[in-house]
Amino acid sequence: MQNRNNLSTLSLAILGLISQRPMSGYDLRKVFTTTPMGHFSSSPGAIYPALKRLEADNLVAGEIEGKNTLRPRRVYTLTKMGKERLVQRLSEPVTSEDIIWRMDDLILRFPFIGNILGLEKTLHFLKVLLQQIEAYIPSLQEHLDNMKDESSLYGAFAMQHGIETYQAHARWARRVIDQLQDKL
Repeated sequence: MQNRNNLSTLSLAILGLISQRPMSGYDLRKVFTTTPMGHFSSSPGAIYPALKRLEADNLVAGEIEGKNTLRPRRVYTLTKMGKERLVQRLSEPVTSEDIIWRMDDLILRFPFIGNILGLEKTLHFLKVLLQQIEAYIPSLQEHLDNMKDESSLYGAFAMQHGIETYQAHARWARRVIDQLQDKL
């Protein structure tokens, strides 16, 4: 759900994609259905209402192209306010709550940060992301260590999965930081 001050993950994805080039609802749906971005939504029942909300909030502007053709289409561009809101959202700090509850949103932000905010801010984002992940893993490990005495074997396996997932995120962040620092 989107409120006026905070973009939903779907709205963030839409704004980020439209920031790259003007797009129609059909263009957006095609991206969502033919790429891994489908994880965020491929449903016209979500995409078109999100576009209407973004337009009502003056974050995108739609214009009809091909008015005199059999298939006119509404193409959306970012407004000045939309660009500012996108930059604001991409510039938000990475928090421990983000690491726990919004990892998909963080990974979605990453390419848009790189394309819109540049290399230095992307590196900063990744370094803070890595710090937050590394700070969280020991608490998961402590929880796992406590589970061995009181919880089921299957709960411990699930906790191990969570730890290994965060370790994989940390390895990825370290590798990308190293590769991007070479570009400085």
